[in-house]
Amino acid sequence: MWRLRRAAVACEVCQYLVKHSSGIKGSLPLQKLHLVSRSIYHSHHPTLKLQRPQFRTSFHQFSSLTNLPLCKLKLSPIKYGYQPRRNFWPARLAARLLKLRYLILGSAVGGGYTAKKTFDQWKDMIPDLSDYKWIVPDIVWEIDEYIDLEKIRKALPNSEDLAKLAPDFDKIVESLSLLKDFFTTGHKLVSEVIGASDLLLLLGSPGETAFRATDHGSEGDKHYRKVTDKEKIDQLQEELLHTQLKYQRILERLEKENKELRKLVLQKDDKGIHHRKLKKSLIDMYSEVLDVLSDYDASYNTQDHLPRVVVVGDQSAGKTSVLEMIAQARIFPRGSGEMMTRSPVKVTLSEGPHHVALFKDSSREFDLTKEEDLAALRHEIELRMRKNVKEGCTVSPETISLNVKGPGLQRMVLVDLPGVINTVTSGMAPDTKETIFSISKAYMQNPNAIILCIQDGSVDAERSIVTDLVSQMDPHGRRTIFVLTKVDLAEKNVASPSRIQQIIEGKLFPMKALGYFAVVTGKGNSSESIEAIREYEEEFFENSKLLKTSMLKAHQVTTRNLSLAVSDCFWKMVRESVEQQADSFKATRFNLETEWKNNYPRLRELDRNELFEKAKNEILDEVISLSQVTPKHWEEILQQSLWERVSTHVIENIYLPAAQTMNSGTFNTTVDIKLKQWTDKQLPNKAVEVAWETLQEEFSRFMTEPKGKEHDDIFDKLKEAVKEESIKRHKWNDFAEDSLRVIQHNALEDRSISDKQQWDAAIYFMEEALQARLKDTENTIENMIGPDWKKRWLYWKNRTQEQFVHNETKNELEKMLKCTEEHPAYLASDEITTVRKNLESRGVEVDPSLIKDTWHQVYRRHFLKTALNHCNLCRRGFYYYQRHFVDSELECNDVVLFWRIQRMLAITANTLRQQLTNTEVRRLEKNVKEVLEDFAEDSEKKVQLLTGKRVQLAEDLKKVREIQEKLDAFIEALHQEK
Repeated sequence: MWRLRRAAVACEVCQYLVKHSSGIKGSLPLQKLHLVSRSIYHSHHPTLKLQRPQFRTSFHQFSSLTNLPLCKLKLSPIKYGYQPRRNFWPARLAARLLKLRYLILGSAVGGGYTAKKTFDQWKDMIPDLSDYKWIVPDIVWEIDEYIDLEKIRKALPNSEDLAKLAPDFDKIVESLSLLKDFFTTGHKLVSEVIGASDLLLLLGSPGETAFRATDHGSEGDKHYRKVTDKEKIDQLQEELLHTQLKYQRILERLEKENKELRKLVLQKDDKGIHHRKLKKSLIDMYSEVLDVLSDYDASYNTQDHLPRVVVVGDQSAGKTSVLEMIAQARIFPRGSGEMMTRSPVKVTLSEGPHHVALFKDSSREFDLTKEEDLAALRHEIELRMRKNVKEGCTVSPETISLNVKGPGLQRMVLVDLPGVINTVTSGMAPDTKETIFSISKAYMQNPNAIILCIQDGSVDAERSIVTDLVSQMDPHGRRTIFVLTKVDLAEKNVASPSRIQQIIEGKLFPMKALGYFAVVTGKGNSSESIEAIREYEEEFFENSKLLKTSMLKAHQVTTRNLSLAVSDCFWKMVRESVEQQADSFKATRFNLETEWKNNYPRLRELDRNELFEKAKNEILDEVISLSQVTPKHWEEILQQSLWERVSTHVIENIYLPAAQTMNSGTFNTTVDIKLKQWTDKQLPNKAVEVAWETLQEEFSRFMTEPKGKEHDDIFDKLKEAVKEESIKRHKWNDFAEDSLRVIQHNALEDRSISDKQQWDAAIYFMEEALQARLKDTENTIENMIGPDWKKRWLYWKNRTQEQFVHNETKNELEKMLKCTEEHPAYLASDEITTVRKNLESRGVEVDPSLIKDTWHQVYRRHFLKTALNHCNLCRRGFYYYQRHFVDSELECNDVVLFWRIQRMLAITANTLRQQLTNTEVRRLEKNVKEVLEDFAEDSEKKVQLLTGKRVQLAEDLKKVREIQEKLDAFIEALHQEK
């Protein structure tokens, strides 16, 4: 059967060749067909008689792929029947033409592969925009609901622009046409053999290179083709650059539209927006973790190893300008050549519907679209920096935390550090350079911190010192991004543009970097807007030789590309390290909890704020206790304290001078005058001072009084500070002195003792006062004359020479008093001379001033003893007092004086007690509350007043728990975003 099938196929081929052959006119007779074909398909022919032919044992086989020459087929003679003449020259010609067909097909395939390879090379030169697919938000998939897609489609490049990037198909078709003409003129049978489909395949092949390889042109044509290729390469590079810039502008326009759309979406509270809200708050959650860490360890000793973008550079290198371009607002204070960044500023960039900025510890929002708010923000940052800098310093390690939100901002956390200086100038602290280095190293030694190294391109690279610092902290450049600023000035000033390329490629520095960027931060005018700077930057790079000569690549220029790259690197570092940091804080928390259980098993874990609240409640309870003091207790304390304060003045300045008079009338007159003078000038003020001191003493007693087992000595320092500050702030009512003066004056003018009880009380009061003064006088005399004979014998004490002189003088003066008991208070000159001569006669040299001093104490003791004796006599003198001492030698005017003083003290104490309980205690309570509120807001004060291992351990435990909780929430949100 297989032989029959092959014969049938051969018959069809023969019929096709005979029917369509252009080389033979007419049609072949049936007798000239193949024998087997005639025997199978043409059995109806009348002259045909089937005979099995006897072939020769050896014959040539022909194939379309053989290289043998064409020859006629010789068949062996047939003995029976008709034997036709067999001639296969059309088949041989077809075989040769089929061979040529394979050559053409091979060339077409090779040309197509070469053209595809060339097209891929051109496509690789176009910037890869696949990395920026995340820029397009999810809302774009529903963009037809918000914007007109037809308008955007018209804005996209048309087919003519895209056709410039494709190979020149006209030349390919022209070459194929020439090849087609060549074959059709010599061999017209090709088109009929291979068919129309094969010819279309040849014409549609893009393999221009393969066909040119078969072109046998002249040497001049080859030279012309080389020149054309070189020009074409230059033209393609220029077209590629223009295309890149065009796509860049299109991308920026789409980003701007995307920014507006995101702003509208963020302002809505629609369904499907919750995921976008999560993305918006993700960076805020991470920033809160960093803020808590900063509060936990302001000295950065913890080394949390959480990623943040650390911006370092030489002073005036353009750090602030780069940050402002990334934040899209001029938010930092600026100065011409002077140091403006005096403390680290942590800037958290996040997405939001409005372009605003706010500080961590403030609720005020600064609208960054208004120049007034921008100026206020810059002023506030400058004030905070100067506040952080301590006296005698230039920079401070304390961090200022600032959040900047706006549509289209790249989410990241940047820390702007003070610029590195090479020389300390006048007005700076001597350790400024070392302090800046230590602050920079503290941030850069974090293995997950991204170092944004800013280098001024307008100055010589050899003058930079920040590159050495960065290379020390990151020698392999695995987390460093190098940024060359002021490239426009560098291109103008640098004679060799290749030097800029060497800087960008890191060949001039030992520093290695993860990426290199070149940016332009304006024309040096501080009043330029961000939009103007961005337009100037794009215009510069569009016309810059650095980009045209391929020294810089398109993705290495503009601050927009820089911010995209930094944001990608930041989030990559966050995703790689945040879970490891969370595990380390879990271990720290476990260790702190174990230490607390071992040291304080029965105490709650109260941090500093909780302890302060507990102490605050105790202090307020103690202040309230002042109102529970009984009036009797207040009056007793006030009366006793006031007498202690004024007793010296009453005895020395009023009673003793009046008692020296010879009659009662002069005594009473002297007393009245001195009492009025005292009341007008000193007494009310002294009374108010006594009342205020009494209030302080009672307040201190309640504050420091132990509470038994409930007393916690950890609050003692805080209570003392609250007490002192409250007392310092408290001021007595000024009107109290005026009213008190009137009351005291009226009380002292009253001389009428109504009953015997008051008389006896006055005598008792007088005796106590005089005995106290007598005791003080005897002590003074004892110190003056030294120990007596009993102490000298029992305690082995001796008198000094001065005490010996005083003792001899005292003895001499006492002899004189015994002779004249009613001696006046002062010695006459002749009496002093007599005493001195008597002492000299016994070999004691004495000075007249020493005699007077000794006489004062001796006479004082003598007078007080006489007054006490007189006081005893007056106990029975109330009857004579009622009769005004008529027909009596007894005069008790001194008792009346002390009764007046006693009554004044009682009335004054009562008045002060009323003012204390009604007014001053409440005012003191109010002052205490104000002081506690001020202390509650002053964290430094709480750190100073609440100290100890227990407090620090509880504080660390609370912070670590808070950090861990925030990290866990951030990690969960990060996984949800994925």
